[in-house]
Amino acid sequence: MVHGDDRGLMLPPRVAPKQLMIIPIAQFKPGVLDKAYELLDEIKAAGVRAFIDDNDEKSPGFKFNDCEMNGIPLRLEVGPRDIENNQVILVRRDTLEKITVPMENIGQTVKDLLEQIQKDMLTAARNAREEKTYTAVDNADLMNALETKKGFIKAMWCGCPECEKKLKELTGATIRNMPFEQENLGETCALCGKPAKHMVYIARAY
Repeated sequence: MVHGDDRGLMLPPRVAPKQLMIIPIAQFKPGVLDKAYELLDEIKAAGVRAFIDDNDEKSPGFKFNDCEMNGIPLRLEVGPRDIENNQVILVRRDTLEKITVPMENIGQTVKDLLEQIQKDMLTAARNAREEKTYTAVDNADLMNALETKKGFIKAMWCGCPECEKKLKELTGATIRNMPFEQENLGETCALCGKPAKHMVYIARAY
């Protein structure tokens, strides 16, 4: 749920069906498509799920947007000037950073960068989760958090379905998750004040 922005999906490399898309620039010029397919073969041989968009009816800008919308973790751009300089441009979906790299050993370069993207996205997702998770020890804390915060609220719960039902009726929030790794935030239910049995995550659906 956290892997997206206003441009579209943002898939972690390990789960992305397409990890890299090659976009030939000025593909009608001699040698460009040949080099693009040569790079494709080398990258695929390194174990990367790589593809090429050689549709000559779509502009490079359209193809860039298509890659971003579909969450492809890495884009490779190669055109006549890149071929002259024996280099390509790699564009990360998560940061939109453009990196110019040599063609030499491109398969390993792509693999290493995909692994770095995976780590960076996991760190960003964990940080976002922590920043948007709050703790409520009693009903006043819980109601204040629901009114002033957006995210998850950790709280103790008595285990009674009627208690959760009342919470939903009053606030629109529900219990979203009961983690396997329990924390003891107190002895009483933050919803009703009865003896607590579980620590849960509470949130509204937006």
